[in-house]
Amino acid sequence: MPTENIRTYDVIVIGAGPVGENVADRTTAAGLSTVIVESELAGGECSYWACEPSKALLRPALLRADAMHVPGLDPAVKNPLDVEAVLAHRNRMSADWKDDGQVEWIKSAGIDLLRGHGRLDGVREVSVQTPDGDTVRLRARHAVAVCTGSRAALPDLPGMDTLRPWTSREATSAQRPPGRLAIVGAGVVGVEMATAWQALGSRVTLLAREDGLLPRMEPFAGELVTERLREAGADVRFDVSVVAARRLGDGDVRITLSDGDELTADEILFATGRAPRSEDIGLGTVGLTPGDWLPTDDSLTVTAVPGNWLYAVGDVNRRALFTHQGKYQARIAGAVIAARARGEELDTDRWAPHSSTADLEAVPGVVFTDPEVASVGLTAAQAERDGRAVDVVDYEIGHLAGAVQYRPDYRGRARVLIDRDRHVVVGATFVGPGVGELLYSATVAITGEVPVERLWHAVPAFPTISEVWLRLLETWRDS
Repeated sequence: MPTENIRTYDVIVIGAGPVGENVADRTTAAGLSTVIVESELAGGECSYWACEPSKALLRPALLRADAMHVPGLDPAVKNPLDVEAVLAHRNRMSADWKDDGQVEWIKSAGIDLLRGHGRLDGVREVSVQTPDGDTVRLRARHAVAVCTGSRAALPDLPGMDTLRPWTSREATSAQRPPGRLAIVGAGVVGVEMATAWQALGSRVTLLAREDGLLPRMEPFAGELVTERLREAGADVRFDVSVVAARRLGDGDVRITLSDGDELTADEILFATGRAPRSEDIGLGTVGLTPGDWLPTDDSLTVTAVPGNWLYAVGDVNRRALFTHQGKYQARIAGAVIAARARGEELDTDRWAPHSSTADLEAVPGVVFTDPEVASVGLTAAQAERDGRAVDVVDYEIGHLAGAVQYRPDYRGRARVLIDRDRHVVVGATFVGPGVGELLYSATVAITGEVPVERLWHAVPAFPTISEVWLRLLETWRDS
């Protein structure tokens, strides 16, 4: 028969992904007793079904694409990828979907881990249903942090319950390539999984409702990625949506499109956005709506709940849906919780340790496709929409000696936006092989509001792709 007991901690964290772990690490280091509640694997989505496995699938594909264009190497890499070896590497990077290592780290950090489904149960209280049917009640002296993340959002199509579609989880954990893979969605997950599975032997059809890929980024990013996907053999279609899909008796998926066309696939992946994992975490007990995103202020405190005790950190607050941004928020939330526990006033200065502003002003992101896409800050369209007066400065990365050394047929482009009044960079986008390593310098320039006059004195090494910064500044000066 189920039993009930009550345990009291300074801080309760719901969700043991990278965000929850970082909140708990900070509060524990500050001397606050902390427990993490986790219903799945400690380590979360990023470790097992997102960042780690997807990049393990993509790295061999991208390295091979580069090597095929390097003199002296190209004959050696003409053969297809060793699919079994790539998938085995992906399995290792996902720890074979076992969380022993993460559990060991949690314990070594002095954090308690409670397995089970955690739900808010009133002010500073959490009820946990354990795997063996027991109920454990937790009480927090100071704070509860909701770090439950997000899940794939599926479209409202008839028969979805029998379709058995792929989401990002199945796409990153599949143990064999499907012969024919239809991908619905033009965003990061869609283009990355198209890149990976096409390279591993699937015949990929990528269906975009928009008129281009990566619609939230600079248009040239999607154009260059489209070009390479098509060269690799993928069928990329624009301005089309799925109106019906059904699983046939032989296992095939029959898909009807908005243009009247039909296609058949072995699997269909919906990469059509994210939804908060908040539908069953007891939000109603504190006056919130189950299934909603949880808006916060810059201290990561949930604004709709009085008392400064409930925090939402990471994807669930919808500020910036990236693992690195969630970990950034976690560091700030931990500092806020510790300061309030000590009775201190928060430092609310724009770049203070108690103020999460980088997830609003300078969010970096990399799309690991061929070519790679890296961006931070505003795009030209966003600047225009916001009424920001900026100079748009472009440069072809393939003109650089460092780019030609990297890949003789290098195709890529760089763009920075420079505020006309303040002469600081407010946005940057780079497209091309290896450009992800340019992103931190752009993030520092934007976050630090470094005047262009000072950037002239940041000398890039020759011959490297980072020399693009010098060429961009020269282009701006001469315009």
